[in-house]
Amino acid sequence: MARERREFTDDFKQKIVELHLGGKSQAELSRDYDLTLSSVNGWVKRYKNSGSFKASDNRTEEEQELLKLQKENKQLRMENDILKQAALIMGRK
Repeated sequence: MARERREFTDDFKQKIVELHLGGKSQAELSRDYDLTLSSVNGWVKRYKNSGSFKASDNRTEEEQELLKLQKENKQLRMENDILKQAALIMGRK
């Protein structure tokens, strides 16, 4: 059966990471707090990388550049579509 998606505060995640750094295993924390092991593992990794749990703070420069280029590409495609429609309308007149 699928588990309902839950959201946790940064304070809660911080406490879980501190417990792990204090010696508790990720599996133990997962069992004790009814969390998935992948969540605990992800929180620990993100905290060790940047001290933050936000995905945007944990992106590499390449990932940030890729997201920027994808956004720019989407914008240019929309502008191109608008210009094509305008050319069709002007061609009918």
